[in-house]
Amino acid sequence: MNDELFPDLPAQSRDTSASQNPGDAYVPLAARLRPGAPGEFVGQSHLLDDGAPLAVALERRTLHSMLFWGPPGVGKTTLAMMLCERANAQLLALSAVTDGVKAIRNAVEIAQRDRSAGRQAVLFIDEIHRFNKAQQDAFLPYVEDGTLILIGATTENPAFELNNALLSRVRVYRLNALTTDNLVSVIDKGAKRVSLQLSSTQTTQLALSADGDARRALNLVELATALADEKGQLGEEEFEHLLADVPRRFDKGGDDFYDQISALHKSVRGSSPDAALYWLCRMLDGGCDPLYVARRVVRMASEDIGNADPRALQLAMDAWQVMERLGSPEGELSLAQAVVYLSCVPKSNAVYEAFKAAQKLAKESGSQPVPMHLRNAPTELARSEGHGADYRYAHDEPGAFAAGENYFPQTLQSVSLYQPTDRGLEAKIKERLDELRRLNDQADDQRYGD
Repeated sequence: MNDELFPDLPAQSRDTSASQNPGDAYVPLAARLRPGAPGEFVGQSHLLDDGAPLAVALERRTLHSMLFWGPPGVGKTTLAMMLCERANAQLLALSAVTDGVKAIRNAVEIAQRDRSAGRQAVLFIDEIHRFNKAQQDAFLPYVEDGTLILIGATTENPAFELNNALLSRVRVYRLNALTTDNLVSVIDKGAKRVSLQLSSTQTTQLALSADGDARRALNLVELATALADEKGQLGEEEFEHLLADVPRRFDKGGDDFYDQISALHKSVRGSSPDAALYWLCRMLDGGCDPLYVARRVVRMASEDIGNADPRALQLAMDAWQVMERLGSPEGELSLAQAVVYLSCVPKSNAVYEAFKAAQKLAKESGSQPVPMHLRNAPTELARSEGHGADYRYAHDEPGAFAAGENYFPQTLQSVSLYQPTDRGLEAKIKERLDELRRLNDQADDQRYGD
């Protein structure tokens, strides 16, 4: 690899020595413990077990253009390095954060020279989702004609962040966050390298705090060495300092963000106040704007509860207002109250479904004229043209209901959109509407005969 042009992944990043010499340049522990062979890799068994796609590529020492999609610290860069080393390919590394089209052109020139010398070149692009469409298009012809094998790494959903031309030329591999057991293994190895003595409880707590990220786990191990005593041990107070304010994985606008708000919404819909509180606290703990959550809670009240308990919408609105007035952390309790209430009350999506059906009907039925009896009649001219003629004022009818009257355009009579459930207050609404429909049917029978 040309370190002058592509210094991000130096060939010497894997240090097999037990420790660094005092005069050496600092190399993070995560880089020193980077796996060099498939057997050293932790996690991603769905890709690396016998017969799995990348296991076959490593075994056969073959390469194809691919995209690694997954959260930070799960091995995307390491897999790219490992594949290139096994295939004896030249690895040209770029970062979409700092490099542009000029760097891509330089990589292409190196790849063309390597190709003429009989060696395959791999262009590895970290954070590839940060390239704009023009930058993504710049290397596509060279991937197409085989000048380059492309390996991209991204933490964002490629379906949203990469253009279709690029996606059609690569195979997407989804990498998962590491499990607690995976991270315990990583931490044990790191602690041994730096002579850190951790109890099993401390190791597990470190693994949980690492939140699926091996790099974060090893960084915590390094930080722990600065707090440890001469025996390499951490007291309770030092360990608490180590884990203070360790952020959880939460990327506003990314998949984690939308997955968690989805989990909160579905927990409320599923009448699980405990799970709803958990996801609420996960989002707040991750740094989510509480006002965003408040807006979504209002949506839940209308979409999933509706008229089964109209108080839910008012409580959600009140929680939003409290959050605006008090801010964090005082206002967050109001969100918890609303989320718990919404989770516990009867559920109905009848209004939500009726609204969608009405939108569809309005779109598909065209500009139907308003029936004459329903039209506004503010002037004598309007009245002379028949506006408002034969309109039946409901309050002058028995029970304040004009039985048999039609309020739709003529071509849309007898359309039924709102179907209330038999849950909560909506059960009473259903009884009322059933009675009104009976009166309408009775009026129609009298009008047209049996």
